[in-house]
Amino acid sequence: MPVRGTGEGGEASRWTGAIRVIPNIEADRAKLRLTAMYRATDDFQVGIELNPLAPDIGPIANWRAMSETKNRPALIFGTSSDRIGTPHGRAIYGTFSKDLENWTGIPIAPYAGVSFGTYDDEFVGIGGLVIRWADRFTPTSLYDGHNLHHIANYNFDKASFGIVVAEQDDDYYAGITFATSFGK
Repeated sequence: MPVRGTGEGGEASRWTGAIRVIPNIEADRAKLRLTAMYRATDDFQVGIELNPLAPDIGPIANWRAMSETKNRPALIFGTSSDRIGTPHGRAIYGTFSKDLENWTGIPIAPYAGVSFGTYDDEFVGIGGLVIRWADRFTPTSLYDGHNLHHIANYNFDKASFGIVVAEQDDDYYAGITFATSFGK
């Protein structure tokens, strides 16, 4: 999960690096994932993903095509490796997301969309829910079209640490994530 730390003057950091480790999961590609992203604009990030145990390397990108407003969800397109647990493949996705706290009084932000994965060569519905229980603690549940995964993140100034529980065909695997941002 990207971290948007701020530099001097409240400016968002340009670079983000992340690592995810799920040591006992069956797919080598999912055991170790490294990413580096560059925020070219507030709406566009581009980077690289390395899964060294597979070995697998590929581009990652996110483009916010439409910003969220009081009444309209954001529309985001992106690409990354295919879902957790696949031995290879890329995914291209589009999602709508909306922070519903102003409407519901509950600090939740769901998203829903469609992803095309090249491993299964299919379109699947995807979705998730972020809950902001506290300023620094944000659990997220996400459905990748096949399995449900959960991440509980604790956010620091320019970093986050998380616990991951990934489902793979009714088995569950625990791991950790760490992300940090740097540069202006």
